[in-house]
Amino acid sequence: MIQNFSDFCAALEQCGFSMGGGNAKGIYAVIPYSWENQDAVQSPIKWHTGNPETDPWEWRMRVLEERQDIAYSKVFFRASGFITGEWYPYFYAVRRRGQTFEEAYESGAVSHTAKRIYDVAAGGEVALHDLKRLGGFTREENPRFERALTELQMGLFLTMSGRTQKLNKQGEPYGWNSTVFTTVEDFWQKRGVPLPDLNPAESFERIREQLLRLNPAAENRKIEKFIRG
Repeated sequence: MIQNFSDFCAALEQCGFSMGGGNAKGIYAVIPYSWENQDAVQSPIKWHTGNPETDPWEWRMRVLEERQDIAYSKVFFRASGFITGEWYPYFYAVRRRGQTFEEAYESGAVSHTAKRIYDVAAGGEVALHDLKRLGGFTREENPRFERALTELQMGLFLTMSGRTQKLNKQGEPYGWNSTVFTTVEDFWQKRGVPLPDLNPAESFERIREQLLRLNPAAENRKIEKFIRG
């Protein structure tokens, strides 16, 4: 049984990928229960306690800040998930199919709103509030912005890379933490993990085989959606 953050990372290394929010969605989750039903589980792991060792909500940022081999973002069913550096290239091959962002946009696979966001993030790591500001997004565009940001994460164009706070005019941090985003290529390059040009069909089968080891009862239609995005 997983007792702490270290156990979680070790389990994730073994499985390679996992849903992130405590709901397996018919696929697989290292922590298979959410805060809504955690009281029925006999485990030290509890959601939203703020304890960095036993609260899975804290782990999503810890893996980005303390590990070099785990990515976390909205990558499965438009919801959060973890992928290790060993398995990321396979998902990258399936989702991207060798295309650059520019090629995907030219083909119509990416929206114009997503391009506005990506053009800002392509310049380096950028906080969520700055993505909106530098991209010229108004409050009225918030729903479209959120959909496009998820679209970019699902397509493995952008990924979360950490968190930061806003700075006031004196350069002092204030307010709630803001999620930081960067391109997938920059994220893994900084961590020394290559993204080789793999065959998409072979990569799909590799992921599928691993998924069925983790959950032999997974339905084909869910497997397809989970892998392809």
